[in-house]
Amino acid sequence: MALIENILNIARWAPSGDNVQPWRFEIIDNFHFIVHGFDTREHCVYDLDGHPSQMAIGALLENIEIASAEWGYRVEFIYCHDLPETTPTFNVYLKPDSNIAPSPLFSYIPIRATQRRRLSAKSLLVEQKRQIEESVTPGYRILWFEGAKTKLKIANFLTKSALIRLSIPEAYEVHKTIIEWNSRFSEDRIPDQAVGLDPLSMYLMKWALKSWQCTHFISAYLGGTFLPRIQLDWLPSLYCAAHFIIVADRKPETVDDFIMAGRAMQRVWLTATQLGLQVQPEMTPLIFSRYAREGLSFTTVAKMREAANCLAVNYAALVNPESVECAVFNGRMGSGKAAYSRSLRLPLEKLMWQSNK
Repeated sequence: MALIENILNIARWAPSGDNVQPWRFEIIDNFHFIVHGFDTREHCVYDLDGHPSQMAIGALLENIEIASAEWGYRVEFIYCHDLPETTPTFNVYLKPDSNIAPSPLFSYIPIRATQRRRLSAKSLLVEQKRQIEESVTPGYRILWFEGAKTKLKIANFLTKSALIRLSIPEAYEVHKTIIEWNSRFSEDRIPDQAVGLDPLSMYLMKWALKSWQCTHFISAYLGGTFLPRIQLDWLPSLYCAAHFIIVADRKPETVDDFIMAGRAMQRVWLTATQLGLQVQPEMTPLIFSRYAREGLSFTTVAKMREAANCLAVNYAALVNPESVECAVFNGRMGSGKAAYSRSLRLPLEKLMWQSNK
């Protein structure tokens, strides 16, 4: 059992939306365990069709494969297709392989983190971009968005997306539960010191999140979305080396497709970490524009549905109409200090399937 526990203790550092960690582990024997995945689509507006959760599980599987190689094992993943797609479940078998080489990304798994604060605007080196582009498997490519004018355009774009995020009750229901206040670290949420706001703005956010009425009042009458959008979207958009989008060669449709997209995302993120770069996901434009593009309902606020329609048009122009449905991950990247505050992970014993029965 020690082998599997060692592997899982590393693999659990995979990223997930709001640090939800949508997986539990069941150890069957010394070389076989099960990953019980789940999604949060029923209560999280950002988990559209469970795809972000599926990508997080893909990142976990990538970590499992990298960690297994460190101990001289290759991995076989068998997806349980007979179970609901809301609970993606994988049987995982470890097989000794004397020819397998350890991955240089292994030591970066627990170091990789989200940096929401300003990064250097200095351009990425050609070699850095080459290594990042080569980290994704065939079937994916990276679109880069660089230069002051382009970053300004994206800053405007992201602040419009943030207005939707900060103005709908469906997102409020998510935001009120995901922050651990007065914390530098959190095992199962986002510590407030990692959010990226100054102390005054954080105080106002804490007050606003007491109820939807408070949030709506400060947003509608006190311009309460202005400071958060400037600090969390506008400035970070300008202060980075580049924005990037991972695009699949074909439109992802199945759970398998999004699992594979999550594995590609994790390889890019780990490679960037290996190169000394910091990364922040920028997923809401992708999510809200897909809601609008496919005519899916996500909020009761008509004005924000209209804003999402405009966002979808702008997003398609940014990515290009041929690739927009194939985009799987948005982010920004650049040199900078590692995050002072970050989300940790639940200890392995709390992630075991038996403890949740």
